[in-house]
Amino acid sequence: MNTKNKIAVITGGSRGLGKNMAIAIAKKGIDVVITYNSNKEKAEEVVSEIQSLGQNAFAFQLDTRKVGTFDAFIEAVTDHLQEKTGSPNFDFLINNAGTALYAPITEVTENQVEEMFDIHYKGMFFLTQKALPFINAGGGVINVSSGLTRFTLPGSSVYASVKTAVETFTRYLAKELGERRIRANVVAPGAIETDFGGGRTRDNKDINAMIAGNTALGRVGLPDDIGGVVAFLCTEEAYWINAQRIEVSGGQSL
Repeated sequence: MNTKNKIAVITGGSRGLGKNMAIAIAKKGIDVVITYNSNKEKAEEVVSEIQSLGQNAFAFQLDTRKVGTFDAFIEAVTDHLQEKTGSPNFDFLINNAGTALYAPITEVTENQVEEMFDIHYKGMFFLTQKALPFINAGGGVINVSSGLTRFTLPGSSVYASVKTAVETFTRYLAKELGERRIRANVVAPGAIETDFGGGRTRDNKDINAMIAGNTALGRVGLPDDIGGVVAFLCTEEAYWINAQRIEVSGGQSL
């Protein structure tokens, strides 16, 4: 890690949107730390790609459901940064890791609700809390939400509800961190062609066509549509953007 470079920590950076965000951020001249849940090989491929762009990168394992592991994770990351840069601090935290749930309200189980809450809200909340002492003044937190907090698609009630909680939390973050000049914003993607949720938006032709037909720009989103927006929020040009929900959906369900 170059001491002159800013550093971003991205959860769930080994695939899909997280991978795209990591690479887009690296292209802005920012060093990157990514987390992966289980696929170390894919994470190392992302690290190698970022290094080929001339930026430093490193991958750490993290299951964002397991709050009890966060202290050890933060210690590992900050020790690594201390060794490489002379400081344990970093500049941006991007809370991206997550999984999907598609189920009608009548069939949702208690375990499913608890899992969605643990991954998307509880884990995100406490990881942010534990990271805050190490985020540099002038840095930022970017929380990934969903277009589903604005428009509705049957089967996404639990996922959308916890993402709505993320958006509220983000506004409070911005308010409470203002004295440290740390910004907090939400990026809310519309439907994107990735392997998220088993890849159904990408692979189910009927769903893909339905979303494309209901989007002003006439197609389903791609990872490249999202990563650059997150990367922009990590630049000085975006410093005055704070406490905002930025939907990146191509005009879905207007």
